[in-house]
Amino acid sequence: MEDTKVSMYQLYRDMLTSYLKNKSEHALYHAQQFSKEMMEKDMSPEETVSLHLSVFQELAEELPEEVVDSFDLLLEVMIGYGLAYREHQSLRDRQRQLESELNVAARMQKSLLPSGEISLDSMDLGIISVPAGKMSGDYYDYMLDDDHNIGVAVADVIGKGVPAAMSMSMIKYAMDTLPEKRQKPGKMLESLNRVVERNIDSDMFITMMYGCYNPDTHHFCYASAGHEPGFVYNATKDEFKSLEAKGLVLGVSRKVSYQEDSIPLQVDDFIVLLSDGVTECRVNGEFIEREQLVQMIRQYKHLSAQQIVEEIYQDLEKAQEFQLRDDFTLLILRRKV
Repeated sequence: MEDTKVSMYQLYRDMLTSYLKNKSEHALYHAQQFSKEMMEKDMSPEETVSLHLSVFQELAEELPEEVVDSFDLLLEVMIGYGLAYREHQSLRDRQRQLESELNVAARMQKSLLPSGEISLDSMDLGIISVPAGKMSGDYYDYMLDDDHNIGVAVADVIGKGVPAAMSMSMIKYAMDTLPEKRQKPGKMLESLNRVVERNIDSDMFITMMYGCYNPDTHHFCYASAGHEPGFVYNATKDEFKSLEAKGLVLGVSRKVSYQEDSIPLQVDDFIVLLSDGVTECRVNGEFIEREQLVQMIRQYKHLSAQQIVEEIYQDLEKAQEFQLRDDFTLLILRRKV
């Protein structure tokens, strides 16, 4: 350690001597290289100032007393700066670590969402889900059973970040273990509610709408746990109606029952499910009205379900100057034949 100090002292002495003699750019370049070596040897700012004073006192025949005293003040300043700088470095390293962990969590969260297409000629499905930040509080799912019944779900975890992602994973695996409840939306939500109530903090809860389309009866049966109402489009009448359903949010009380409703779907009729991040988008500084959203969907209803949700998202994203304030999820399920 002592040899290192002697070596650094000599290097700095030679560098300072050269600069005072020639005032050359070459000497300044060496100073930049020297600073990198100081960082490698973990020299603090106050040690650097002390090194400069020691070398300067050796080179100068006599320094004015006020110059030497000024270095005492500079040393105190550098001690405070060094402590703050090291704390800043520590926080930055921690931030980088957290950022890396969040990236991993975000990839894991994305892997929970379905990615394949439903291979069914009679139905057309479109889905878009975009997080406002790195992690999303929205969850969606769609599944096709052996009898070609299609289950669709949109949920919103009241909360953000990693806790929301963990809640999403719980919902995902709970739904996967309840295949017998997929054709019974009310029973599905009752089972999920018991799981959520047991496993999340009291200050968190989840809203959800779940529905199942039966290709034999052409009915869409659905239930809601305090979720944003969706829409149903009647192609014959060319009209939209709100897909209302009452039900307590998941996770508040263990003993809750959920009412099921059923509606028939004719050819070209479609269901719209969404998160509140859609209806809380702002157009001209004001929250979008549900009727405005209906008019936007109507404008694109001649397109495929996937094209509709993508066009709606692009229009609303543009209206908000490409800054989402909340997670955005929009799902459309249309009967084709």
